[in-house]
Amino acid sequence: MDLERLNYDENNRHHRFIRKLAISVVSLVVFFLIWWNLSLILNNPAVPTPGETWDAMRYLFEKGDLVSGMTMWSHMSISLQRFIAGLLLALAVAVPMGLLLGYSNTLNEFSSPTLEILRPIAPIAWAPIFLFTVGYVWGPILVVFVGIFFPMLTNTIFGVKKIEPNWMDAAKTLGANKKQVFTKVMLPASVPYVMNGLRIGMGVGWMCIVASELYASYGGGVGYFVSIQAQLGYWPNVFVGIILIAILGILTTGLSDYAYRKIVKRMGIE
Repeated sequence: MDLERLNYDENNRHHRFIRKLAISVVSLVVFFLIWWNLSLILNNPAVPTPGETWDAMRYLFEKGDLVSGMTMWSHMSISLQRFIAGLLLALAVAVPMGLLLGYSNTLNEFSSPTLEILRPIAPIAWAPIFLFTVGYVWGPILVVFVGIFFPMLTNTIFGVKKIEPNWMDAAKTLGANKKQVFTKVMLPASVPYVMNGLRIGMGVGWMCIVASELYASYGGGVGYFVSIQAQLGYWPNVFVGIILIAILGILTTGLSDYAYRKIVKRMGIE
């Protein structure tokens, strides 16, 4: 019976995968048909056909754009490096800070007014300030940092608050000191909440890196590329940049979703 059950579950998973793949393929075909027909109906250079966009993409990856001379590989690499730097900076600050604020009510009450003032401000609102104060390298990185920082911070604080008090009491009863309670109980128990904050923050952070690069007048990056090509009226190139933004965004958020599911499953939460 167990073997039959396993085979049944395996067949179900296989059928669900095939069904999902077929629906995704049909959805993409419908999307490109709508795009192609829309470009023909409008007959506007600002809406190139999928064929024109594909030709532009091949050229840009092989030869590069005429303004910067960089290929799309270079632009993508620059954006990803900035995104990863902002992500790592947010991790290094938000997680320890969230653990401390979740553990100490006094620190939480002290910092809450300032955090509540800053949290509703859209991260992209900081882009002009960061770009003109720290430059076109660190400016986008700090915008990504702000975008990821608050989701990670609030989720980490929430995770610490959700820890069962009995776990802390049991650790203290067994002789654990404050440092051991912090590292052996609080930190592991907060990991799923940290990962959830990371999952949310990465989606916001990717939008931030692209939006901040739109402000830049040099320095490369996919957002910079889209901005310059739009100003010059090279619309197939603009569509190439938009498509790559979507692809990279899906990859980064998909990676964070995968890591989140693996961790919560390993810890027995889901």
